[in-house]
Amino acid sequence: MSPSLDLTDPAAFVRHDPHAFWRETRREHPVYWHEPSGGRPGFWVVSRYADVLACYDDWKRLSSARGTVLDVLLRGGDSAGGKMLAVTDRPRHRHLRNLMLQAFSPRRLGEVAAKVEARTARLVAAVTELGRFDFAAEVAEHIPMNTICDLLSIPEQDRKELLQWSKSALSSERPDSAELDSLEARNEIVLYLMDLAFERRAHPGDDVISMMAGAEVEGRPLTPEEIALNCYSLLLGGDESSRMSGIAAVLAFARDPGEWRRLRESSVGLDTAVEEILRWATPGMHFARTALVDLTLGGRRVRAGDIVTMWNTSANNDETVFTGPRVLDLGRRPNKHLTFGHGPHFCVGAFLGRTELRALLESLVACVGEIELDGTPARIYSNFLYGYSTLPVRFLPRAQA
Repeated sequence: MSPSLDLTDPAAFVRHDPHAFWRETRREHPVYWHEPSGGRPGFWVVSRYADVLACYDDWKRLSSARGTVLDVLLRGGDSAGGKMLAVTDRPRHRHLRNLMLQAFSPRRLGEVAAKVEARTARLVAAVTELGRFDFAAEVAEHIPMNTICDLLSIPEQDRKELLQWSKSALSSERPDSAELDSLEARNEIVLYLMDLAFERRAHPGDDVISMMAGAEVEGRPLTPEEIALNCYSLLLGGDESSRMSGIAAVLAFARDPGEWRRLRESSVGLDTAVEEILRWATPGMHFARTALVDLTLGGRRVRAGDIVTMWNTSANNDETVFTGPRVLDLGRRPNKHLTFGHGPHFCVGAFLGRTELRALLESLVACVGEIELDGTPARIYSNFLYGYSTLPVRFLPRAQA
């Protein structure tokens, strides 16, 4: 009998223990068919590390073009298919990816990384003097969104509204949020970015949107819609996942002072700590594909047209790969987590995500002595993102610890 948890319900992993669910799923039903519900089709659920990795590698038979997020696929597919990097298959995917990688040139990344480090140090130093504060609102919200906005040269006065749209696009702070709210937020972001694409095409500058507006893919310029959709992907991917990782890091340190002490006393390196936080948090719980042909997966027969979901949040806690997976070990080696995916669709913004988290850890070590919870953190509601919308804490300055 297959597990009964409804993975289409945004409240499922708030009301239930996700790690207990995935532990049992890996053991008893590593690949299972999730029955249709609410008039939406069923789909395959893949939970073990080896099977998830195999799905990422099987890009010839498992397509991204119809969509890579379960909710979108259940609604019939992604209208951005073939236009946005994340929902494009080869050979166009390779051409689009090469263009997007130009956005992450060493020069651009160096400039953005310097701003990330300065901004993060300033934010952490300021809140350390406050006593009680909400880390999510006072620090985490300001790092990744501003990083991506720096890369896209988005005006300062527009960033607050973009953050609000981003927070509604893939998750909600309420269990009863309407699906229309997320669709409207996504549309607002795309429309805003389309306006910028038109503007930068007419008056180019030294920024990523201008670079994309002046480039060609497969012999033709990108349309304003294609530019907007790919910038939208950078914006949402860069904001939500990094914001959730930063919040998860501080929550983990508050709950596990021993690991925080290891980091603060340089008993573990920053880079290995970053990788463990990324595995521990796994903000993007799943990615999805559509089978192009009949195939066998984990001993189960998958039919052409079936939706296949790969649950990174389970794979990153697979006991056959990670010893004591729910034990936070900032010195964990090796740590081949799948937080950024794998294969051709490996996240193009992975370097920035790591840079932001490293800057946060570095600033915490420099300024903070002790980290204490000062209330109950609030979870977000989403079947795609895992994380928290609030994190009330107290920082004791390092000099007083």
